[in-house]
Amino acid sequence: MRNDSTVYVGLDLHKDSITVAYAIDAGEVEVLGRTGTTGADIDRLCTRLQSKAPHVRVVYEAGPCGYGLYRQFVQKGFDCMVCAPSLIPRKPGERVKTDRRDAIKLARSLRADDLSAVYVPGIEDEAFRDLARAWAAAREDLRRARHRLKSFLLAHGVRYTGSANWGEAHRRWLGRCSFPSAWQHLAFDEHRRTIEDRLAQCARLETALREAVISWRFYPVVLALQAMRGVQFVTAVGMVSEVGDLSRFEHPRQLMAWLGVTPSEHSSGGKRRQGSITKTGNSYARRLLVEAAWSYRHPARVSPEIQARLEGLPKAIIDRAWDAQVRLCRRFRRLIARGKPINITVVAIARELAAFIWDISRLAMSLAIPRSKLPAACV
Repeated sequence: MRNDSTVYVGLDLHKDSITVAYAIDAGEVEVLGRTGTTGADIDRLCTRLQSKAPHVRVVYEAGPCGYGLYRQFVQKGFDCMVCAPSLIPRKPGERVKTDRRDAIKLARSLRADDLSAVYVPGIEDEAFRDLARAWAAAREDLRRARHRLKSFLLAHGVRYTGSANWGEAHRRWLGRCSFPSAWQHLAFDEHRRTIEDRLAQCARLETALREAVISWRFYPVVLALQAMRGVQFVTAVGMVSEVGDLSRFEHPRQLMAWLGVTPSEHSSGGKRRQGSITKTGNSYARRLLVEAAWSYRHPARVSPEIQARLEGLPKAIIDRAWDAQVRLCRRFRRLIARGKPINITVVAIARELAAFIWDISRLAMSLAIPRSKLPAACV
């Protein structure tokens, strides 16, 4: 074993087992076998790998098992990568897939530097993201519960004459609804109770999230993004918790590509063909971005809600947010005037909005906003 040797290790990770393949420098790829996922099993695996070469590089696919294994290898001093499964090179004619073959393929691709790493958040960032995702899931469950109740009422010919926006008047009307059958009324009560439970859950999670975000390291970014039009607390928290550290993107085009709002392309020779957006990356962050872009169809102005979010923010961030609003509103009108479909226009605005989000987030971290001056209206 030379002092400059490197062992490349590919892991096919499952809930209860890990299949290991390795290659030392340019040698043949060998299968080390299968091991467990407990802490003792990982320690024994690390000892065996360290005995083969002084430098150890490990890779496994991102999946439901999370980043715990990554952090264990990093603590051991290994160079570990969590790769994107959708970007692993595959032969078109492959029809056999096993754990052994997957581990061998990962080891070879790691040695050839053909893999793309995914961003691994810190422990605190991942914990905050879990809380934000729980809140988003609760709001989605609430939306579906309301849709089920509306479908139930429509199926039985019960219609609300006003605006069914789940306000006080609408909820009082629901309380007066009755059905001839006791079984139908029981089903109706269960639908209503589900909605009330989801509302209580959303309120609990939102309270916990607003308390936790104050001590989060990206809290200044969350506040700075809310200076922009269409970016309220839900969008700001969702974007920052999913994207993580935006400074890891050296250029805004990298953030656009990560969000999947760049056009797909299939060009060859002198022909250039561009299609719809790639829709790669995080779908939830992309949806929040597109929803925020819809607000720029109106003329640029600072509403009372935006003005409340601007209090206490540095002038540089306020000016940058206003520049973004003026530019995007003007661009929205020009694209519509040219005959562009509304959905294509919104996606184009969302793509440029991502660039402003990148710029304002970097500006917020560089200014280091003191927490004593943070606006209470945004909390």
